[in-house]
Amino acid sequence: MLPDHPTIEQLEAFFSKDRFATEQTKCRIVEGWKGHGVAEMQIEDIHHNALGKVMGGAIFTLADFALAIACSIGQDPTVNLASSIEYMTASKGSKLTATADCTKEGRRIAFYDVVVTDDLDALVAKVSIVAYRHVQQ
Repeated sequence: MLPDHPTIEQLEAFFSKDRFATEQTKCRIVEGWKGHGVAEMQIEDIHHNALGKVMGGAIFTLADFALAIACSIGQDPTVNLASSIEYMTASKGSKLTATADCTKEGRRIAFYDVVVTDDLDALVAKVSIVAYRHVQQ
């Protein structure tokens, strides 16, 4: 378990095995503390779909990685149980940022909102997530 206010180095070490997000989609941790996580991704050709826009799966991966940051700090292991994503607009920028925040938490279930924006301040997507916490006995 990570401390409530980990350093970027502690976060990067903890998530070093999250290779799909960090190596394949090239998500990068910006900040994180208990209930809050921010990740970003430079948009590259690999993120584009056949229409030349950022693929929805790449956007969702970034949002899910921000969630992982927010719900892995200072608490028992937590996973995405159910999520709903709304794609608002296609990004015209060169970078996406996902910000995840806990809106309500219980002993085993927590609710998170994730907002994905681009570097031109466009709202690209909103994600509502129900997370499950595996409480250690």
